Amino acid sequence: MTAETAKQFEALETQAARLMQVFTHAGFEAVSPAMIQPAGVFLDVIGEALRARTYVFTDPDGDELCLRPDLTVPTCRLHLERGASAQTPARYCYNGAAFRFQPQGADSAHPREFRQAGIECFGDPDHEQAEADTVATIMAALKTAGLTDVRLRFGDLGMFRALLRSVDMPERWRQRLRHHFWRPEAFRAELQRLTKAPAGLMKSIPEALQSALDPTNPAASEAAVQAYLENEGIDTIGVRSAGEITANLLAQVADGRAEPLSLTTSRIIERYIGMTVPAETAALAIKDLAREEGVDVADALQTYQRRLELLRRAGADTSTAEFSAEFGRTLEYYTGFVFEVFVPHASAFSPIAGGGRYDSLMKTVGAVNDVPAVGAAIHTERLLAAIAGGRR
Repeated sequence: MTAETAKQFEALETQAARLMQVFTHAGFEAVSPAMIQPAGVFLDVIGEALRARTYVFTDPDGDELCLRPDLTVPTCRLHLERGASAQTPARYCYNGAAFRFQPQGADSAHPREFRQAGIECFGDPDHEQAEADTVATIMAALKTAGLTDVRLRFGDLGMFRALLRSVDMPERWRQRLRHHFWRPEAFRAELQRLTKAPAGLMKSIPEALQSALDPTNPAASEAAVQAYLENEGIDTIGVRSAGEITANLLAQVADGRAEPLSLTTSRIIERYIGMTVPAETAALAIKDLAREEGVDVADALQTYQRRLELLRRAGADTSTAEFSAEFGRTLEYYTGFVFEVFVPHASAFSPIAGGGRYDSLMKTVGAVNDVPAVGAAIHTERLLAAIAGGRR
């Protein structure tokens, strides 16, 4: 280890200790989740953007493992492994390394091994209060570390889902649009595709199968697909199962027989997704959109406004915060409120900290039911760089 590397390591350790002091003082229990994790859990929940960047390997027993690409999922697993009910309220904090592949040429803000100091809160029934406390704790930690000139960016997947529920479309299309939410280009392409006439959507389905596929009878449809694959000598080993193939074909058939998405509905969604406004005026802007377009997002708006008020009471500066309707972070396990902290004039792809609500994650990693959960982490290397930059 060179003298410069040793100096950087010491600075990281010192800064992490300061952050952890703030977290433990706020009532979070310090834990150290395992660095090596089951790969399947991560690959199921982190989303396409990070799936390809996760370091995956197979151990001598044949188990597929990975180096943790974040510490939220390992903390969820640690909570479950403690044996108590997953719903048992708990607050954890941690400081440790995470690993993500970065392409050649990535800058110092995106190392392959980096440090996260973070907090996770499980089982708190007051969602908005827990979210406000999470943001306030992260902001207090950044201030203690010496970083004061920061801005907040908010997103709200709960608001997005409320908007989708309020417009007329088949449920499978809502699921599809929710799936594409984290990839803006794919989202807009899918939205445009749904507005097109259905003619030609079934051209890729073999004629021998088209008449046998019935969206109202999945079991008979799967039997027809299985018989077709066997007759054609098509082996499904190493590819999708007959059930998965059938589900995809039935979705194509249903789309091909459906009326296209109305241009009015498409316009409503595009208006919302294109919204980037000050957080303090976002509720009014969304309320105006809802009134003009005749959609009902009243409950989600009430939640947003209560959260904003609790953030102010908790000491978070929301006066310069931004609300972006299409902002959802890169991890696809988020289900509601999300936020990032960034330094003015820095790249939007290099936030100092970020987090949000992920109520479905605990069930995905083994709990019987969903568990209210919210958390956030600070990227320690970026924090040090921002502090050093502010001193120059």
